[in-house]
Amino acid sequence: MKRLLSSALLCLSFPMLAQPVAAAEHLQYLNAAKFVPAQILPAPAAHGSAQEVFEIAELHRLLAKASPRRLAQAKADSDNENPSLFNNVLGFDLRSKPASWALLTLVQSEAEIATSDSKLFFHRMRPYSADPSIPFCEYKPNPAKPEFRSYPSGHSTLGYSVGWVLAHLMPQKADVILARAKDYGLSREYCGAHFPSDIEASHVVGTMVGIELLADARLADKIAAARAELSNL
Repeated sequence: MKRLLSSALLCLSFPMLAQPVAAAEHLQYLNAAKFVPAQILPAPAAHGSAQEVFEIAELHRLLAKASPRRLAQAKADSDNENPSLFNNVLGFDLRSKPASWALLTLVQSEAEIATSDSKLFFHRMRPYSADPSIPFCEYKPNPAKPEFRSYPSGHSTLGYSVGWVLAHLMPQKADVILARAKDYGLSREYCGAHFPSDIEASHVVGTMVGIELLADARLADKIAAARAELSNL
């Protein structure tokens, strides 16, 4: 993970190393040249490879030990794909903080585009397609999610990007925020929707998104308003 993050942060520091991605025109704030999939993430394990077999075995081990409660949480996390995923650990509804909600949904939007570019580029098969014996928590019996959009995970990138920004807006709660981001990503494995390395890749992309957006001078007013809104909580 440290090696992946180091590579990603190098790309942030030297954008001339990268080339724009196809969906660049849709990004409002992120510089697409810093999010070229092949220059921020290693290629995932090939279908049928020993590494894929290992990751599938990891998922089976995880699911074999899963409690009904944890599986139910994974399904609930799957259905909750927005910044309110942090409400329980914060103790209030983020939607009740308009400046914060506006900023965090902007982060989510930018992260989704960066993630989608990588999904399209790497074209990785999802675990439940690679091994039909892996249960999929979202759609049964015929999964409706595109089977070749596994790497990285969109849900997990949401958790890590919004979590990174939120942790820096509320440093007094950074520990529970970051723990929730990690657990939210793990739910994608319990759902059978993603391999462990998909979640690791999301950590990279999400962290990059958070760093870039929180440092963007064009967002300074939005960030200040959100920080003021959350300062006494």
